[in-house]
Amino acid sequence: MSNWKNILASSIHTAEELNRHHPLDVHQVNRVIERYPMRINPYYLGLIQKWNDPVWKQAVPDPHELDGGGLCDDPLSENHQSPVPNLVHRYPDRVVFIVSNRCAVYCRHCMRKRYVGQPGNVTGETIDRGIDYIRSRPEVRDVILSGGDPLLLTDNTLEQLLRRLRAISHVEIIRIHSRTPCTLPMRITAPLVGILRRFHPLYVNTQFNHPDEISPEAAGACGRLADAGIPLGCQTVLLKGINDDAAVMKRLMQRLLKIRVKPYYIHHADPVEGTGHLRTSIQTGLDIMGALRGHMSGPGVPQYMLDLPDGGGKIPLLPEYVREVKKGLLIVRNFEGKIYKYRL
Repeated sequence: MSNWKNILASSIHTAEELNRHHPLDVHQVNRVIERYPMRINPYYLGLIQKWNDPVWKQAVPDPHELDGGGLCDDPLSENHQSPVPNLVHRYPDRVVFIVSNRCAVYCRHCMRKRYVGQPGNVTGETIDRGIDYIRSRPEVRDVILSGGDPLLLTDNTLEQLLRRLRAISHVEIIRIHSRTPCTLPMRITAPLVGILRRFHPLYVNTQFNHPDEISPEAAGACGRLADAGIPLGCQTVLLKGINDDAAVMKRLMQRLLKIRVKPYYIHHADPVEGTGHLRTSIQTGLDIMGALRGHMSGPGVPQYMLDLPDGGGKIPLLPEYVREVKKGLLIVRNFEGKIYKYRL
């Protein structure tokens, strides 16, 4: 297996480098990079089949990122809900602990475009303050490690972090949100898996947005994690021109199940500045959910989630199945659109 650190070190960061592989408007792309960094590692670059395909759109800067469109850099008010730097405490019993500001690929749809790839955001001091905060709040039973990508930490750094969290008696569950199984699957090494399996109950949620991202390497990475008893979930983001099509989404969910990853969420893309060109309508997402329900097995049907602005939290969105309640009857439609009467 290729050394993941060497692959990451060979990443493309400039339009001139990318132009050697795929012709593009160097000036326009560099304008975007000045504001929102680019990183495309050689593995993920190899998944791009042609200009502007679904993998390209996720990784290559687009001039539309510079269109404000009335969006803001922190629509979910993470900064407002951070009692200490890099730790978001939105729900009573869990926190999001940001422990890295680097990713294997800087996704163009990133909800933390304001943050990822910027130097100096994560330090030893911010980690210590986050640990101290979690230790001081006995109601926190669930810690989500996020970023950036936590799995870009070194094995030693990650192991020490997990050990410190496990030493806190009220922390019951640790979740790691990482896109490396998709964007840099060779990071999921045997030594890393050996570390993770020592800290159960531990969950990994990853993100695949298109079937073309499920390569043999990605399947192998997920298999290594699953074999270690680590439950895997996928938080797909609904993205225009990438997966806003029922057939594409169905194929993605089917392939996730084959590699032992549970489709967990389809996220409606957050209204983050620089991502407006990739956002769909909510009706598009509802139509896709309607096309999934009944046309594939239950484990393959995720929840369609909307993250409310100003820190309101996530809510599920569902197609309308209940048509009417009257005279002791529930009038509903099924997945085929047929109307049924259910006696209450």
